Amino acid sequence: MTARWLLVWVLRMAGAAMLCALVFVFCPFEWMQAIHARIGLGELGYTPVLSYLIRTLSAMYASMGAILVFISPDVDRYRALIRFLGWISIVGGMGVTALDAILHLPWLWTMAEGPFTVALGLVLITLTARVPTRATGI
Repeated sequence: MTARWLLVWVLRMAGAAMLCALVFVFCPFEWMQAIHARIGLGELGYTPVLSYLIRTLSAMYASMGAILVFISPDVDRYRALIRFLGWISIVGGMGVTALDAILHLPWLWTMAEGPFTVALGLVLITLTARVPTRATGI
């Protein structure tokens, strides 16, 4: 396995996982309420702003997933973008971890979401640095 192959695989798997958020752009709010209750967060009351925020955040996750899948076949061309996304993931993941803790979200959620995002960023930066640059002929 080469660093290039691993980087392509990580981009595609992370992108595919993020694309799953597309479901919540379109699903009924009742599904969100049921999930919220099932994971132990209590009742989720409907407001137009809350519905808007959930759906737009889901759309943002799905958009990021689409970008990761899109750039995965050409890691040489998008090297700088991949490195930048890695740094955004690290900083954002640390912020999300702190926010989850402040909001007293479930322990498993707090320990999975932010740290996983930080780990993704570290992997992107590390693998990008290890992928040899191909001559472009330009």
